[in-house]
Amino acid sequence: MMKAVLFWSAGKDSAMALNRLKQNPQVEIIGLITTLNSDYKRISMHGIAEQVLDRQAEQLGFPVIKMWVSSQPDNHTYEEAFMKTCSQLTEMSVDTLVFGDIFLEDLRVYREDLATKAGLKTYFPLWKISLMELQKELSDGGYEAITCCVQSDKLGMDWIGKQLNPDFFKKLPHGIDPFGENGEFHTFCYNGPIFREPITYQTGEVVFRPLQIKQTDMAEEAGFLYLDII
Repeated sequence: MMKAVLFWSAGKDSAMALNRLKQNPQVEIIGLITTLNSDYKRISMHGIAEQVLDRQAEQLGFPVIKMWVSSQPDNHTYEEAFMKTCSQLTEMSVDTLVFGDIFLEDLRVYREDLATKAGLKTYFPLWKISLMELQKELSDGGYEAITCCVQSDKLGMDWIGKQLNPDFFKKLPHGIDPFGENGEFHTFCYNGPIFREPITYQTGEVVFRPLQIKQTDMAEEAGFLYLDII
């Protein structure tokens, strides 16, 4: 029996990975791990507020271990937080870390290397599943999610707060990964088969945060647009 924790981002990939875990009789789900920004008290990359994460956890029925990092963590400080969290997991008899990654080979190798250093195994339930199959699973499975963060130079303001549905995938610009696997967009999942009840939420302002380093002086300023979800 695999004793696992899932890295939970609050988005669609985590939700679909969790659902597959729940359907696997060889997996005991011990809980979830979420990386949060210690400065803003929000989920890293997705920008979801801590209190919204807590509402998700309540409806998921699993405890959440919160891994705190700074606004701009370097690899060293991130890995320190990761290893500290893994030590805690080992004490809980956890043996496997689960991730919702789909096809980024270098990211998988990085996660596997870190887990191995911590004495843990890894599991990727969505790995190399076709995007067409994942889109069908998302729509047919009753998942509901909106974009909560988009790259300003890839999608822009028109794509923030959009519902993920067949029309969304149909209208995505050329070159954008349909599941945002390259970081073009991130999502907030508020309903689906994993939740006891849908997550209540409201949307607020949209905030732009530029990248720390511009690629060129001539390029449009790149960064991320975050939708405040409360």
